Amino acid sequence: MASSDPPRPDLFTKALASASSLFLLQFFSRVFTFILNQALVRYVSPQVFGTAAIQFELLLSTILFLSREGVRNALLRSSSGSATKSSDATHQLLVGNIAVLPTLLGIPAAILITLFYVASTSEATASQPHFRMSVTIYAVAACLELLSESLYIRTQNELRFDLRVRAEGIAVVTKTTAAFAVLVIGDAEWALVAFALGQAAYGLAVLLTYVHAYGHGVSLWPRKITTEVHGNVVSKYFDPSLLSLSAAMAGQSVVKHFLTEGDKFLVSRLSPLADQGGYAVASNYGSLVARMVFQPIEETSRVFFSKSLSGQKPDPGALRSAANVLLALLLLFTHLLLLLYLHTSAPTILRTYVYYIPMMAFNGVLEAFFASAASPSDLHRQSRWLFAFSLGFVLVAVGLAKGAGLGDAGLVWANVVNLLCRALYAWRFAVRFFREKGGRDLVGWRMAVPPLPVLVVFACAAGATRWSERVFRDAPKRLVDQGGHVATAVCCLAGCLLACFIFERTTFVQLFSSLRKR
Repeated sequence: MASSDPPRPDLFTKALASASSLFLLQFFSRVFTFILNQALVRYVSPQVFGTAAIQFELLLSTILFLSREGVRNALLRSSSGSATKSSDATHQLLVGNIAVLPTLLGIPAAILITLFYVASTSEATASQPHFRMSVTIYAVAACLELLSESLYIRTQNELRFDLRVRAEGIAVVTKTTAAFAVLVIGDAEWALVAFALGQAAYGLAVLLTYVHAYGHGVSLWPRKITTEVHGNVVSKYFDPSLLSLSAAMAGQSVVKHFLTEGDKFLVSRLSPLADQGGYAVASNYGSLVARMVFQPIEETSRVFFSKSLSGQKPDPGALRSAANVLLALLLLFTHLLLLLYLHTSAPTILRTYVYYIPMMAFNGVLEAFFASAASPSDLHRQSRWLFAFSLGFVLVAVGLAKGAGLGDAGLVWANVVNLLCRALYAWRFAVRFFREKGGRDLVGWRMAVPPLPVLVVFACAAGATRWSERVFRDAPKRLVDQGGHVATAVCCLAGCLLACFIFERTTFVQLFSSLRKR
């Protein structure tokens, strides 16, 4: 699995820097958000918190995801491959024209989506103080973020992760300060407005930071580009292949967004406002690790795969590099999955996140690879499967939440099934991709799964911890009385780590030594 002389040695280094920077950003933003939420929970009712954390956040994510996600992923794969500086400059201008589209199309979409949300909102939600004003401010906040989208795309393509971290870090502080200040200065009647103004402050801070960094305003209209091709003068606005890829990914984002935010869609329509607030709190706690750790990994891997696999025919070194990164991440996630499956004593809805978190990790990195390597025909094929997965998600969610009596935990279980199906589909694509590119032996499921002795040790540890939990179930919840249970868990963990060291040391050394060379 190791290789020598891989291409573009700076790319992996920049990807690692990106991962660490984004992790710090996520940690920083989650800490601030956690503090804000803990403070706000004391000031606002569960109904207000449910409206802001579920419905308003869903409105915002719907506008932003549908407007920009497809173009973002497509333009990460842009590489000029030009022989001259003038050709490269032309290519960058064509890319810049496509980068304007999320703003041009997203602002009208924000207006339409907001109007539809207001028209379909229940009377109980709409009757809250300053509801319409708050919704309007959220729509403005979405538009402010869309105005900075072309500069964000430029930042990503130039691998200026420090600028992105600075922009979003400043924005998080500004959002937290603005929301809390409005709530403290005002009263509970202005709670929804406080959330809304905080989000608007976030969007404005991001926009101003990017504008200040690049020293010019935001481009709002594509420019006609005139080039000479084989002696003929050609004028055009967009690169046809990138525009087609952007359109395919943008169309797919509709179904993917429903699958990603499906639990919030259902909660916002099926649950009372107070229950929505409780679900929002549990969801924030349950997905905290996933957002802090796995989101930066997913974003970084998407950048790495997109840049290393750009072009019609990636060279063998790039294929091997991508395979090593993919397998290293999947192998790490498999061990995380095994560790989390040992046992948990968390409340029901949080316990389900123990299964949701590793599935999110697998799906995130596999779909990042898919988005980086798939052709438009692959995207159309996946869209049909995603539509089938969305129907299955609704059936499973309603069946578990209502029929099986699992409540909100049933929605999380439905998400686990949904993520598993999507991850398996992306994995099949990855195997087929490497086979077709001449790397048949680079990727296989056995390479992403620990050897049998390690699996046996983990299974025995899981059985031991469950037996110990039954033995100490009725003991007082004090460390002295639960000491035997704690000791059992520590011994099981030590045994699992020892098994990994004995049976997988060579595998990990080969994987990470090959990655360090990049």
